[in-house]
Amino acid sequence: MPSELIAMGRLVVGTLRDLAPIVLVVGFFEIVVLQQHIDNLGTIALGLVFVMLGLAIFIRGLEMALFPLGETLAAAFANKGSLIWLMLFSFGLGFGTTVAEPALIAVADEAAEVMAEGGAIDNNEDTRESYATALRYTVAVSVGTALVIGVTRILLGWPIHYFIIVGYLGVVGLTAIAPASIIGIAYDSGGVTTSTITVPLVTALGVGLATVIKGRNPMIDGFGLIAFASLLPILFVLMFGIVVSAS
Repeated sequence: MPSELIAMGRLVVGTLRDLAPIVLVVGFFEIVVLQQHIDNLGTIALGLVFVMLGLAIFIRGLEMALFPLGETLAAAFANKGSLIWLMLFSFGLGFGTTVAEPALIAVADEAAEVMAEGGAIDNNEDTRESYATALRYTVAVSVGTALVIGVTRILLGWPIHYFIIVGYLGVVGLTAIAPASIIGIAYDSGGVTTSTITVPLVTALGVGLATVIKGRNPMIDGFGLIAFASLLPILFVLMFGIVVSAS
């Protein structure tokens, strides 16, 4: 227990150090440049304390649960030798963590609102909700597919750069023919998919597989799944825009 308190104390100090630059930047521009009085200073300070403690607890939780869990599951599937179950797990992990990602939900809802206001879709609640849901599930399927491709790459030992080059060539090609209204949404979708839950689990999955598979190097083969999880949503959402505009 004392060792756990010491570890938490170090994390709190670390998060305080990490938050200090943004606090200093905001404070400088608020007080020196804009010369504005900061309202509710006490509430803001309390909120910063909550953020600092929350980040420290979250990081400790990752270290205690998600990283070991991801590595353990990866090792178990590899040792079990069941390729089908490993692929199903990889797809389910990517799909499940993405479909419930708050940032993706917010972007999908905002995209539906803007599309409706711009006349690209009917401006009624059912249509907007249907569009947002379809967009979310498109991204979720793309992330699940990305993990399947990434895990396959680790199993076969293929270099990652070939996949990335081909993927972004596909992005460039689809960008040229996709509706202009979907391009920005597609590129943003590649960023919002890598959530605070997805990243540690996916990283642990990759490192765990590369650790237990003979001939794989965790440093070389264990990382890179996040790159696939950021790339494929762009491709899928661009194709989603093309299909929707053609229907």
